[in-house]
This record gives sequence, C-alpha cells and structure tokens, in this order.
Amino acid sequence: MAFIPGGTFVMGSDDEQARPDEQPLHTVQIADFWMDSTEVTNRDFLAFTEATGYTTTAEKDFSYTLPDGTQVQQKAGSLVFSVPANDHAGVADWWQFVEGANWRHPQGPGSDIEGKEDFPVVHISWYDAVAYARWCGKRLPTEAEWEYAARSGKAGMRYPWGNEPVTEGKIKCNSWNGRFPYQNTATDGYTRSAPVKQYPANAAGLYDMGAMCGNGAATGMASIFMRLAKKILT
Repeated sequence: MAFIPGGTFVMGSDDEQARPDEQPLHTVQIADFWMDSTEVTNRDFLAFTEATGYTTTAEKDFSYTLPDGTQVQQKAGSLVFSVPANDHAGVADWWQFVEGANWRHPQGPGSDIEGKEDFPVVHISWYDAVAYARWCGKRLPTEAEWEYAARSGKAGMRYPWGNEPVTEGKIKCNSWNGRFPYQNTATDGYTRSAPVKQYPANAAGLYDMGAMCGNGAATGMASIFMRLAKKILT
C-alpha cells in the first residue's frame, strides 16, 4: 500500500471533457490514508474465494421484472464488451450480457484467467468489493479520496500524469487505441486489460489510476477494477 498524506484539493472539473456529475468544482479536505498501489488481481481474489467460499454476484442466478410486469428468471452472467462492426453502434451494442461470464471466465464460457494471475480481477460488483475489503481488513476509498490520490498534487490537471493526451508521447496507461469502439490498434500492447504495474505509477506510487477501466469507490461507483484503502489508526 502507498501512504497518501491528507490535504485540501479542488475536486471535479469544468473543462470541455468534464461530465455534468463532475461539476461544480468544490474544495474537499482529505485525511491521511493508505491506498493499494495496484488494482486487486485475480491472484488476490482467488485467495479470498478459496479462504471463504465466497460466490460473486455474477455467479448467481437472478430475476427481474419487465415493464409489462413479466417476471424473468435469468441464469448467472455479466456484461462483456463486444466490438461492434462500425462507429455507428450505440452503447447497447458495445455491451452484451453473456451467461457464464464472471471473474473466472472474463469473456464467458471458454475463457479463463490461466496465465492472468496478475491481471485486475473483473466482473466484480460493489457487494463483492465490500466483502473482499472486509476480509482484508480494509475498505473501498471514497470517490474524493480516489480523485485526490489520482491527482497526487497535480491541481487542475486533466490526467494523473498531467495534460498530455493519452494518445501522444510515451505510452502512459492501458487504454483504447484507434477508433472507439470498433478499431483497436493495441498500441499499448493489449487489446483488453493489462497486468498491473505495466505502466508508470503516478507521484503517489499508484499504478493504473488513469485508465484500464472503472475503479471501485465507496461512494456509489461501480467496482469493476478494485483498489482498496485503509484509514490511519490514531
């Protein structure tokens, strides 16, 4: 884990890339805390499930109700990114629910994590992340803590490394290269996720804070790639 000294920072963004939920800019006070240097890996999560017998959300059958009141029984599975044929496809075309997709089978039946022990664990719900964190004696960081740690003193910067676009200069992180969502040139070396610590850490010693995929936080963010935190004991 990396020690993150507390302080005050301006949270959010008001530039042209900012989403509505990143505004308005506001000042936040953060206390000292510790944060995992990398995402939780398949190796880490396997140790948890072997010790506890835990079953993730994506490994459980579930039911839901259609607008007309029809009850649907659904086999366990999760959303998997599917490369569409062209850039006219919408979000609903990028993601497909695949029965049997879970952290052990990232792309569904026929896929596995053999040889990917150091890749970030995926198909993890908020409930799964909280269960894992409690087992470790840690917790999910708040959204404010996550942004503060990602910025690592770079006030007003667009990315953890500064303002240079991800497609310019040296490879900085695992990201989509080419024309999203239908053409990926894999310039960063990977068509999907990458093992942890493949790219430079930020000033706080934290890896992959700028890309890969969504990192889980305690304040409502979906936990796709987990990274845990721990308060300073006083």
